[in-house]
Amino acid sequence: MKKRWITILFTMIFCMGLLPACGGEETAYIDKAPVEEVKLEEEAAILASAPGAVPANMTQKPAEQGRVHQEKRSDKAVIDYTDTMDGYVQAQFTASTQKRLKAQVKGPTTTYTYNMTAGKMETFPLSDGNGKYQVTVYENTTGNKYAVVSSVTFDVALKDEFAPFLHSNQYVDYAVAPKTIAKAAELTKDVTDPLKKVEKVYDYVVKNMTYDKQKAAVVTSGYLPVLDNVLEAKKGICFDYASLMTGMLRSQGVPCKLVVGYAGSAYHAWINVWTEETGWVDGVIYFDGHAWHRMDPTFASSGKQSDAIMKYIGDGKNYTAKYLY
Repeated sequence: MKKRWITILFTMIFCMGLLPACGGEETAYIDKAPVEEVKLEEEAAILASAPGAVPANMTQKPAEQGRVHQEKRSDKAVIDYTDTMDGYVQAQFTASTQKRLKAQVKGPTTTYTYNMTAGKMETFPLSDGNGKYQVTVYENTTGNKYAVVSSVTFDVALKDEFAPFLHSNQYVDYAVAPKTIAKAAELTKDVTDPLKKVEKVYDYVVKNMTYDKQKAAVVTSGYLPVLDNVLEAKKGICFDYASLMTGMLRSQGVPCKLVVGYAGSAYHAWINVWTEETGWVDGVIYFDGHAWHRMDPTFASSGKQSDAIMKYIGDGKNYTAKYLY
């Protein structure tokens, strides 16, 4: 069971269509790209049982010289936590089995549960930041019951808080997407401002892609975007939109979180980015179930939130982030 956590998103109120603007003439968003006939229940189901995030450029990375190798090994599995300071942990089910396998990464505030494949070294991001973690490998016994195969607890002190949100992973796999990287480099050529890079990438994706209703009707849970295929097809479901934008931004050095969750009972997706001037800007790009929006980042960073917006946001309980990649 994935544990939900609360995020205050100043921008998300506009997803609900409750307020068009704030702070006098300052608009809440500066772009809006409608997506026709999105089937939200299908979009949400796609992520419901997706496999664990695996940074392709991290898998089975050798330990740096002088770094102490740390692992917990049992007769069926090994958990390698040598490189936690780089923002990831690795695990492998080493025995042969036809049973379902799971890995659980329990951080200071959030628990992630991932699928595993026997014999494959899996890499999982430490998305919860610094603190105490417990990583456990499970093997199915009967029905929905699982037995612990191996488990280890350790403390994490990241050498770079952005590492989990700059690397490639299964949900945002730009490491094997040379065309996507090249397009992002082309779009952001001579652009140094991270938020201007966001603008360039957003404009390209929403103006050149169309929503794929046929794909939405047949796609199954566990689907993972192949970014170069999405780029070439110029169409996709909303997961494709978000993954492509995130991959392009990360490839250009912009720390970026791809977040999916709920505002009330409605399914949403949003992208948070970090800049030295603003820190994390929550929901700088978001999908409200009907359209993609690019927010004016000054709204989130200038402190000009209106009384009405603050009253609606309250303590953040209206917003629940379910997945963070």
